[in-house]
Amino acid sequence: MALLVRLLTLALALALGPTATLAGPAKSPYQMVLQHSRLRGRQHGPNVCAVQKVMGTNKKYFTNCKQWYQRKICGKPTVISYECCPGYEKVPGEKGCPAALPLSNLYETMGVVGSTTTQLYTDRTEKLRPEMEGPGSFTIFAPSNEAWASLPAEVLDSLVSNVNIELLNALRYHMVDRRVLTDELKHGMALTSMYQNSNIQIHHYPNGIVTVNCARLLKADHHATNGVVHLIDKVISTVTNNIQQIIEIEDTFETLRAAVAASGLNTLLEGDGQFTLLAPTNEAFEKIPAETLNRILGDPEALRDLLNNHILKSALCAEAIVTGVSLETLEGTTLEVGCSGDMLTINGKAVISNKDILATNGVIHYIDELLIPDSAKTLLELAAESDVSTAVDLLRQAGLSTHLSGKESLTFLAPLNSVFKDGAPHIDAQMKTLLLNHMVKEQLASKYLYHGQTLDTLGGKKLRVFVYRNSLCIENSCIAAHDKRGRYGTLFTMDRMLTPPMGTVMDVLKGDNRFSMLVAAIQSAGLMETLNREGIYTVFAPTNEAFQAMPPEELNKLLANAKELTNILKYHIGDEILVSGGIGALVRLKSLQGDKLEVSSKNNVVSVNKEPVAETDIMATNGVVHAINSVLQLPANRPQERGDELADSALEIFKQASAYSRAAQRSVRLAPVYQRLLERMKH
Repeated sequence: MALLVRLLTLALALALGPTATLAGPAKSPYQMVLQHSRLRGRQHGPNVCAVQKVMGTNKKYFTNCKQWYQRKICGKPTVISYECCPGYEKVPGEKGCPAALPLSNLYETMGVVGSTTTQLYTDRTEKLRPEMEGPGSFTIFAPSNEAWASLPAEVLDSLVSNVNIELLNALRYHMVDRRVLTDELKHGMALTSMYQNSNIQIHHYPNGIVTVNCARLLKADHHATNGVVHLIDKVISTVTNNIQQIIEIEDTFETLRAAVAASGLNTLLEGDGQFTLLAPTNEAFEKIPAETLNRILGDPEALRDLLNNHILKSALCAEAIVTGVSLETLEGTTLEVGCSGDMLTINGKAVISNKDILATNGVIHYIDELLIPDSAKTLLELAAESDVSTAVDLLRQAGLSTHLSGKESLTFLAPLNSVFKDGAPHIDAQMKTLLLNHMVKEQLASKYLYHGQTLDTLGGKKLRVFVYRNSLCIENSCIAAHDKRGRYGTLFTMDRMLTPPMGTVMDVLKGDNRFSMLVAAIQSAGLMETLNREGIYTVFAPTNEAFQAMPPEELNKLLANAKELTNILKYHIGDEILVSGGIGALVRLKSLQGDKLEVSSKNNVVSVNKEPVAETDIMATNGVVHAINSVLQLPANRPQERGDELADSALEIFKQASAYSRAAQRSVRLAPVYQRLLERMKH
């Protein structure tokens, strides 16, 4: 039970975040992960931590809740081992790690945590070991033995060939002249090292990983009598150049250098801050068509959007990525940064060729593929990446594709390829006009569209916007995916071809021979004027087949009774426009007759009062027509409707009684009338 309480407390603390806990000071992300590892290892004894080790490597991680259940780091399987938590050791014959490590000086503590190579190089200098064993308060970020072994031979040779200058300076750069624990290591801070007061960059990520100049803390907060030791996985070196200076000196950034200068972003990249530059190499620029590259390089706004899409808002070291994470760029887009083994990925692609090039104002990762944002693309380029290739082919055949590659401010209402599963239509003058009506004369964003808005097309039509609970439609076609907003135009992916209105509801009915009997009935009922004037109607239009299916005597009786015919026809007319894409599971649509129609959609079949609709979405300027093969029957008075009528009658009687009551107070002659009204109310 005690363990359950601790786990629940930890879960709540994790939900509240590192800045708020149930009691006590806020814990850092590293401390939260360490606490989780401690709880997972508690069954093995006191001060035991669960550690995830990537199979086939020596990489170990304190585990958080998500990693514990996934059992993966960067897509690679892990195994769980149980080790003494930092600062504790085993005692023979006892469970767990009950004993605190004895305190010793910095030099001896490095040996305890697995940095004996650092001890060895410290011995080679004349001054450093006495300092590490003597009085004072220091912090050392001690490279692991594996970190020293992975140094290039030429780098190591240059250090050991001049131990009292190069090696001494390198080791002093790993030291700070005060005690610094992980709870003080804040994201983006800089510590002053003991080598020429050079800065050491600290990053403390939400997943609990802490990096020092992009080297990961492996074992932290090992106390010594004269300071604290943190074990790190790399030998770090001084950082002197900012991001812009690195771009200036690297040959592989020749095109990037020119692009940054043309965009004016050099001021940002040489200024203060902590950024991540996903720096495209010359090879990355060469991969895109010359026409596209020249267009972007010659357009200051598109160029700036392109470069901003390669800059993350904060510094991101490769070691901080153990699973996929969404990060925002200066352009405002979101990139999915992940990892696969030792490779970093961007949007699922392993395009990073060189990582963790540290600068004074951030970190650079080389990438071999341009990350072109939608905002720097033409409509044609946006369409090429979407499932609308058939619509683009139709525009090409009609000679209209130049609208997608020019500088016109447009919105292309592009039907999905699935709309043409039975074959693409033939291009003629009528189809060319229809395609022009799929292009709106301004660059839109769907989030700003509103119900009843009208949009002007290149084909000269006005299209209406309909906003429903779960869909956003333009005439009969509804938006099927998020907008793609390009440099000049926006792409709306639509679920069907548009059919712009060609006349009023009466024009539609008169122009279709299937509705000749309905037209005659509308004329008899005197509803022609209603369906010809401006309005918003949904007409469930019975076909001739529907009327002919009625028993002859019933049909004759209906046509002979003008009042009943009018009621029946009004029951077929809704008082708002409802296209098929806006129906959802069930919509109750009020009719002009007063009762409600139950309109539903299931498996792409629309029904009204459970009667299937033969054809949907015949658009009119004042509404929409849905063809049905049956005549809908007026509903019988429902109990609740009868109850509403009784309630209305009672309210009217009450009003009369109240009036007579006031009068009765003035005249006793009205008392009998008042009494009779009260009796009526009782009944």
